[in-house]
Amino acid sequence: MSTTICQVMGFIVSSLGVAGCIVSTAMDMWSTQDLYDNPVTAVFQYQGLWRSCVRQSSGFTECRPYFTILGLPAMFQAVRALMIVGIVLGILGLLVCIFALKCIRIGNMEDSAKANMTLTSGIMFIVAGLCAITGVSVFANMLVTNFWMSTANMYQGMQNVQNRYTFGSALFVGWVAGGLALIGGIMMCLACRGLIPEESRYKAVSYNASGRNISYRTGPYKVGSGYEPETKTRKGAGYEEAAQSEDGRRSYPSKYDYV
Repeated sequence: MSTTICQVMGFIVSSLGVAGCIVSTAMDMWSTQDLYDNPVTAVFQYQGLWRSCVRQSSGFTECRPYFTILGLPAMFQAVRALMIVGIVLGILGLLVCIFALKCIRIGNMEDSAKANMTLTSGIMFIVAGLCAITGVSVFANMLVTNFWMSTANMYQGMQNVQNRYTFGSALFVGWVAGGLALIGGIMMCLACRGLIPEESRYKAVSYNASGRNISYRTGPYKVGSGYEPETKTRKGAGYEEAAQSEDGRRSYPSKYDYV
């Protein structure tokens, strides 16, 4: 039961994270105009990953998309790529996770296959969350750098100073969404351990002979030919004739009896 709950909770949390990544990428308020020095203004500017917008005091808003890619900074394009990769991996992870849920039976799918699919979806969610967090952090670093450069130029008395931009609401949505996707992926990886079937252990069975234990004595192989050879005597130092044993059997000299 705990495995099923962990898997379902991981799926829900990851779904919220992927949805948050999609919303964050589509939002226009990645950077907003800083109104610290000029709280009353007729024009308010904010920018997103795909277009820049201007909102007037009358309530009219005009947005213009970025018509070119080559004119954008390299880091800006990298943020776009990271967010898109995170969304694609998150969607694929959701599709895999749906079929890997333990509460859903599809044909004769075994628990080992569900465990592998759960682990795969968890890894996808983790990578998607890391991509989202990295993309949002890179964009935030760009904003901080440009903000302090604009502030330094302002204090130096330069007239043609560009507008300063600060963090927009899309950045916070992206950070939260990336964290949710990361947590959901970790929960899916933990649920994978509970889905792995236990290995069957077979006890060793000892087979014993039904009869009595017979001990065999190793010795030379003798072939019964129907007659016994005559004992040959040799004259020589250290040679003795073979003597009969107590049970009536005849023993033959071995090679160690010769000197």
